[in-house]
Amino acid sequence: MSLPRFLKTTRCFVGTTKSLLSKRGQLCSYRATRKMSSRQADHLERTASVYRQEAVFSARVCAITNESNTVKKVQLEIPHPDFSFRAGQWVDLFIAGVEKVGGFSVCSSPALLQRDGIIELAVKYTKHPPAHWVHTECTVGSGVSLRVGGDFCFDPSLCDPRMDLLLVAGGVGINPLYSILTHTADLLRQVHGYQPGHTHLCYSAKNTRELLFKNNIIEVCEEFPDKFSCSFHVTQQDFEMEQNLQPYTTSGRISQEVLRHHVDPESTLCYLCGPPPMTESVSRHLQSLGLSEDRILFEKWW
Repeated sequence: MSLPRFLKTTRCFVGTTKSLLSKRGQLCSYRATRKMSSRQADHLERTASVYRQEAVFSARVCAITNESNTVKKVQLEIPHPDFSFRAGQWVDLFIAGVEKVGGFSVCSSPALLQRDGIIELAVKYTKHPPAHWVHTECTVGSGVSLRVGGDFCFDPSLCDPRMDLLLVAGGVGINPLYSILTHTADLLRQVHGYQPGHTHLCYSAKNTRELLFKNNIIEVCEEFPDKFSCSFHVTQQDFEMEQNLQPYTTSGRISQEVLRHHVDPESTLCYLCGPPPMTESVSRHLQSLGLSEDRILFEKWW
């Protein structure tokens, strides 16, 4: 069976002026290996060969909230009408006074940008200067600059075939997948336009406190019970679980048996984002279930 047009891999590199990604309605996907030596490479080094836009846009922090004990969600207002991104992409984050450039996946839907001129980033605390700045110095009103990049994204056009989506996330790997999930929900709310098939999210974290966006995810599943489903998987839960999460949550890692119920080799497209061991394991499970490599889309961090 030949692959649908929008599953063909498109690679666009820094400095490319004409790209298939510039075509409206293109669904972009890729499998990227970002190699790192014993010295941890920074974001620009890891993504030197990955597509990014040329334009850099100014933005202003308009809200900061705690998404978990270790993750802050930052809302950025971008007033320029030419700024755009596709669900699943990341941004280069330039911060005045911080030498290193940050790289953070956008976790919001493109519809939020179109409606309110805002994007959202969920940043986990680390000592890396950009993340450290977000957690220790960033305030409402802070100014930053952004440049969009990445080929790992979901942006179907009306003529693309209907696909079922399987989203598999580990830890903060939920960020680009939550953008894809909310974008898919926005597509379903349209009267006209591309209509996705069924979307299922498998999301693994240490415990339910580390599950980002969990209540919003459940709300989407309840809004579209025939189109969305989710399962949370916790590996180190040592406290009583919230009652509303119990129907969706199981103990243990995401297994092949869990995935089996959501894989159809003919109609499933999987987006996968998480730590390398999880990515490798889930990818092997999916291929054992008959899903071809071309239908397993992920970024692989080394």
